[in-house]
Amino acid sequence: MTDANRVSFPMSRMRQIPALFLCFILISGCSIFGIRSEYEQPDYEVVEQLGELIEIRSYDPRTAAEATVDGEDIVQGRNAAFRLLFDYISGANQINTNISMTTPVESADKSEVIAMSSPVETSQTDESRVSMRFFLPSTYDRETAPKPRDARVRIISIPAQTVAALRFSGLGSEEVIAAKKKQLLNALPSASWTPASKPTVYFYDPPWTIPYFRRNEVVVPVVR
Repeated sequence: MTDANRVSFPMSRMRQIPALFLCFILISGCSIFGIRSEYEQPDYEVVEQLGELIEIRSYDPRTAAEATVDGEDIVQGRNAAFRLLFDYISGANQINTNISMTTPVESADKSEVIAMSSPVETSQTDESRVSMRFFLPSTYDRETAPKPRDARVRIISIPAQTVAALRFSGLGSEEVIAAKKKQLLNALPSASWTPASKPTVYFYDPPWTIPYFRRNEVVVPVVR
C-alpha cells in the first residue's frame, strides 16, 4: 500500500479512544450500582421530613412529553407509550434533534388519572388507553421543546406541586408497591397532610441495576 492509499487517523484521535471507552464503561458500571449522575433529575425542596423514609417535597413547574395509546393492559400500553416517547427524544421531532433522557420514570395503576407533576409518568386512563410522560430537561419549556412528529405525542406544561414520597429499594413488585402505598397513605393523616389523588411510583434506574441499589419511590400529591 502506498502512502497515498493509507487512511489518515490522527494520533490525537487514537489517544482519545481509551478515555472514551473508559467513560462508557464508567457510566454503564455506575448505572448497575444505582449511580445516576449522568441523568438530570428535577429539583425539589424538602418541606418536611416524616420519619426516616418519607419526605414532603415541593416541585417547581416542569415541561413534559406525553403519549397516549390503546392497550389491552397497563404493561402493554406502558411499553407502547414508552417507545413513542423514546423515539421522540431520539430525534422523531420536527427538528430531528436528540433530547437528553431524565429520571425518574413514574408509573400509575389502572384507572389512575395522570397527576399534574412528575418526572415521567404512566397511567391507564380507562380500560383501554394508557398515558405516559417523559419530563423534559429544564432547558425546555412548552414553546422551545421540539414539536413531535407523531400526533400521539404532545408537549404539556406541568404546574408546581407538593408531594409526599416514600423511598424504597428492590425490584418494585406489585405486592411491594401496594404495601408501600398503604404505608405512605397511613402516615399522612397524623402529619396533617391529605392526599390529593392516588399514589404513583417513581423508578430511577434502568432494568440492569442491581436491585439492592435501585431507588424507587411511592409518591402522592398532598395538601395541608
